Formats: sequence, C-alpha cells, structure tokens
Amino acid sequence: MGLFDIFSSKKKESLDQGLAKTKESVFSKISRAIIGKAKVDEEVLDNLEEILISSDVGVDTTLKIIERIEKRVSADKYIGTSELNALLKEEIAGLLEENNSTDFSDFELPDSKEPYVIMVVGVNGVGKTTTIGKLAYQFKQAGKKVVLGAADTFRAAAIDQLQIWADRVQVPLVKQVMGSDPASVAFDTLSSAKAQGADVVIIDTAGRLHNKINLMNELSKIKTVMKKVVADAPHEVLLVLDGSTGQNAFEQAKQFTKATEVTALALTKLDGTAKGGVVIGISDQFKIPVKYIGIGEKMDDLQIFNRRAFVDSLFS
Repeated sequence: MGLFDIFSSKKKESLDQGLAKTKESVFSKISRAIIGKAKVDEEVLDNLEEILISSDVGVDTTLKIIERIEKRVSADKYIGTSELNALLKEEIAGLLEENNSTDFSDFELPDSKEPYVIMVVGVNGVGKTTTIGKLAYQFKQAGKKVVLGAADTFRAAAIDQLQIWADRVQVPLVKQVMGSDPASVAFDTLSSAKAQGADVVIIDTAGRLHNKINLMNELSKIKTVMKKVVADAPHEVLLVLDGSTGQNAFEQAKQFTKATEVTALALTKLDGTAKGGVVIGISDQFKIPVKYIGIGEKMDDLQIFNRRAFVDSLFS
C-alpha cells in the first residue's frame, strides 16, 4: 500500500467516523421500517419519507427522492426491500451530482499569478473562524502561501479568535482595531497578500449586522474594494453552516443567498449530529455545491466534500 492509499484510507476512516451518528440513525430506522416486508410498497415508501425528513434532508428534497424511487419501483414492477439501499444510494448520488459535478480530491487552486481570494460568510457560532483556521492549515499543508484577513470588525472576539488560529497555523493575519471599516481591512489584506506573493487569501466577514440590507451593503462594499486590488476577486464566496442545526441551517442559507452571491458551502459539526442529511437537502434546494465538510475537532477533520465518498460512507 502506497502513501496515497494510506492517506486515502485515513480520510475514509475519519469520514466514516464523522458520519457515524447519521448512518446509525437513518439506516437503523430504514432497516426497522422494512422488517417483514418482501418488497417496496406504499407503506415502506411512507416510512422512508418520514425517516428522510426526520434526518433533515428537507421536505422538498425528500419528496423528490421518493418520487424517483416510485418511478423505479413502477418501471421494474418488483423491487425487493433488500434493493432499497442500493436504489436510495443511486438517487442521492444523482441528486448531489447535479450541484457537485466535480469531485475534488485535494486542496487544489487554479493556476494564477494573482492570489485566489475566498470570502467567508455565515452567522456567528457556526464554526466560521474554526473553518477559516482549518482551511488555512490545509492549504499550507498543500504547499500554498496563505494570508488571512480579519474583516469581521464588529466583534473584538472575532479578531482575537482569528489571531489565535493564525498563530496556531503560523500564517500572517491582516487586521485593524474593532469598529474599523471591513472593506478597508479587505483592501489591506489583498494588497499585503499580493506584495508577499501569496497563493490564497481567506477573508472573514461579519456574521450578522442589524438587518439584511446592512449585511448586503457591507458584503457588496467588501467585494467592490477587493476588485481594486485583484480584478476578479472574490473567486469564491463560501457560506459556513452548522450541520447540526438542521432546518435552521436551511434558514441561514436562505438569508445569505439573498444577501450575496454564495458560490460554495461548508457544512460543519457533522460528527456531532444525526442530521447529516442536511448536506443533501441544502445542496439540492439552493443549487450550490458543498465544497467542505467538518467531521471532527482535529485540524485535518475539515475535508473536501467528495459526493461519491460521502454517499459510499453513508451507505457502507
């Protein structure tokens, strides 16, 4: 077994452990729902629908999955309950593929002479700062030069927390005092990153302003100012959501997608919840690819989301 295989095996192991509560909850329920049943009938599908909704896959996405399975059952006339897992796996993989058409295997960046700029958004408490710190670590491990920007200037704690992560990962942090103009911090960060020849810049932003209009204006201003330094920045607007909050994560996604153009999602804290189904529902409902998932406390427990690996793990 080569080094790559050992590494892949470790990633798979931590993914399996991280999704253990969801697997245990969902698939033990499915097993119980089909006990004594020879084939997939209306009762089995009703039970399956209830299980998926209770796992926070979401009502609309669940109905879509059930509808697809009904079509398959109807076309094949007879599908045994033993085949239900395989069928469910195929349909969920198909749904995820619609929004995650590319499976990344590593922390790669497009070739460019300019730094790759990631603007991170999300409410306070979802693991935003931790995600930024772990992203910085992963990119640094991949040989990239990383610079962080503390543009959440509304909370002193946000700047202090990011400084702790910057020190821990040993990457530079550009910051100003609390109450400074966030766009000014973003401008300084990109200017500094360019001067240092950085590969990637990760900008933290305020979790919540007084209302959605304020938030929208603030994020727009940060984007506009960044373009003065790097013309096509930000290259990625990453929305961080706490996977363990289930339907609340849906609501946050709704608010932030209205406030700014979100291009990628990071779902955190999946290891502490049986609600891992939220990954499927949010990807489907918002048509935004899930790029990262947090499945534990360790630095390398922030993984690139790979739909095949995710579905294989759920159904293993």
